[in-house]
Amino acid sequence: MVILDDIRKNLVDAIKTSGMTQTEIASKLNIKQPNIAKYLSGKSMPSLDTFANLCVLLDLDANEILNIK
Repeated sequence: MVILDDIRKNLVDAIKTSGMTQTEIASKLNIKQPNIAKYLSGKSMPSLDTFANLCVLLDLDANEILNIK
C-alpha cells in the first residue's frame, strides 16, 4: 500500500542527501525555492511532472520513492 507520509519521507531524504541546495534544485526544475521548502516540511507534495523531473535530476528511482516494489 502506498502511504503519502512514507513518500514524503523518502523524498525528503533524497533531497537532503543530494548535496544540492534547495535553491539549486528549484532553479534546475524551474520552480521557486519555497516549493522545495514546502516539500521538505510536508506542507505540499510536488506535482506529477515536478516529481518526475526531480527523480531525473536527483537520479532517483521513482518506484523506490513511491514504495512500489
